[in-house]
Amino acid sequence: MNLKQWGLLIPRLLKSVYAHLSSIGEAIFFLGNIVSLIFCGRIRWNDVLNQMYEQGVQSIVIVMLTSFATGTVLGLQGFTTLQRFGAKEFVARLVVLSLLREMSPVFTALIFSGKAGAGMTAELGTMNTQDQIQATRAMGVDPIEYLVVPRFLACFLVLPALVIISEILGMLGGYMIAVTQAHLPGVFYIHQTLQAVGYVDFFSGFIKVFFFAIIVGWICCYQGFFTQGGATGVGRFTTKAVAYSYIAVIVSNTVLTKIILTFWG
Repeated sequence: MNLKQWGLLIPRLLKSVYAHLSSIGEAIFFLGNIVSLIFCGRIRWNDVLNQMYEQGVQSIVIVMLTSFATGTVLGLQGFTTLQRFGAKEFVARLVVLSLLREMSPVFTALIFSGKAGAGMTAELGTMNTQDQIQATRAMGVDPIEYLVVPRFLACFLVLPALVIISEILGMLGGYMIAVTQAHLPGVFYIHQTLQAVGYVDFFSGFIKVFFFAIIVGWICCYQGFFTQGGATGVGRFTTKAVAYSYIAVIVSNTVLTKIILTFWG
């Protein structure tokens, strides 16, 4: 590249970096507004309950199907592998620990962001492109308090409940395979499951769910609240919200897993 091309490229790179840094700062300020409103008690609980119902209904069926299928596959793969070493009776431990520590929290968060998160972004984006958010400001109502806080708080409350449902159904899928394919007694499988699970195993996975809920609610509400470009923009920002949520959940899971294993083992 000659000097002239470098002279054109560098300003573009600097402009792009500045835009991304400004967007990150704006997103952090946006989250700060949400948290401050919640701690100040400015919560519309009727709206929160409505959002909890909508988000739960949007995600519950696919979470149940995915979780049961995941437990079934874990049981099949675990039984097939452990049978080679004459240790098929440990399939219950494999299934329950995999579900509790990693698979149920991560899979449920990803499904939730793809269903409920995308719905939140599309709703807020449509409101913004149709000037409904500006209308709430003109009426003297804080749009973050009225539109964002209920959705964010519903995320924080619904996702842990979905994860518990996911873990139960995953264990049922593993139980079905253990009884029908591995020919293990049902009582023995349940005993092995209860014996394998400790407080650390449950809470090491469950703690991560609240971080995932904050991440998904934050990213999806932010992208929807600042949507631009009409109907096309709604689709583009919704896609960005889901993609950013996926990346953030996976990366944060890696970091949180390392921290939890360092302190709890």
